[in-house]
Amino acid sequence: MIPRELISVFNNRELELLIAGLPDFNFEDLKDNIDYDGYTSESDQIVWFWEIIKSFSPSDLALLLQFVTGSSKIPLDGFKALQGMNGLQNFQIKRLRTRDLQRLPIGHTCFNQLDLPEYPTKEILQERLLFAIQNCVGFGMV
Repeated sequence: MIPRELISVFNNRELELLIAGLPDFNFEDLKDNIDYDGYTSESDQIVWFWEIIKSFSPSDLALLLQFVTGSSKIPLDGFKALQGMNGLQNFQIKRLRTRDLQRLPIGHTCFNQLDLPEYPTKEILQERLLFAIQNCVGFGMV
């Protein structure tokens, strides 16, 4: 329906955002429907994570969602209706135990899971998270 030359300037992420629009991100809904593995809601890295993503632009929030879930869209019923490989699957943040602080976060879209290294500062976490969501596509592409 749309001539190829008109959409060829967009990559698959940009085209999805163009068609579907930016998500209406509800942080409280996500907080109510998130699981932690190796972290708690009081862990420094999780407190920083929330502070960081609340400062994200709408397009970076869409990239985060796409990086972790495979889609830049939030289900109509909110995060409680997020689908994974085996049906309903909450957004998850799993502690990635590594001594290599150059490691980037990893998104597992089949499981709606973000593997988040235990970065020592909020600044490092923000830098690595933004780099990962803006530059890495696909499972384990870090």
